[in-house]
Amino acid sequence: MSYFAAAVVRDEGGWNAAEVNLRGATDIDEVADRLRDVEPDADVSLLFVEADDAYLVVLRLDEGEDLRVFGSDSAYAEESRLGALLVGDLKTSVTGLDDVDEPPSATAGGNDEESEQPVVDPEADPVGDADLLADLGISAQRLLKLCAHEGMLPADVTAEVCQVLGCADEVEELREV
Repeated sequence: MSYFAAAVVRDEGGWNAAEVNLRGATDIDEVADRLRDVEPDADVSLLFVEADDAYLVVLRLDEGEDLRVFGSDSAYAEESRLGALLVGDLKTSVTGLDDVDEPPSATAGGNDEESEQPVVDPEADPVGDADLLADLGISAQRLLKLCAHEGMLPADVTAEVCQVLGCADEVEELREV
């Protein structure tokens, strides 16, 4: 299974991005160490892992501590070794999905067929801490809506989140390399 892993770190100078190689990682702590290594003194470190245009995992460290993880679908743990490593230990499905079941007024496009689509994919089972970006401008509900929006790929979700954070250009440059 192919993946793209982009670290986005913020220090007093602003946001910086770097691609992170996760090959050979043996556990979630080693992944966190690789994220810390990008900028050991970062105030906030985020790692966006996109896999096979199907799954997104976001990891967050604040000042190098307190790892928080969100996965767009627990099925990723069954699909690959990396998925098992990143989200396999997340036993709790994201709570508050009822809060997200409102129709996507801005994205419905006025098409009756689209407006009947549920916001949260009934097949997906988001896990972990969906609220991990709330203080950065992406609420749990918005993150869940982005992940579940029909036609939205993990790269699109990452781009949308990074646009809000103010580091979209840095991440886009990584994709172009």
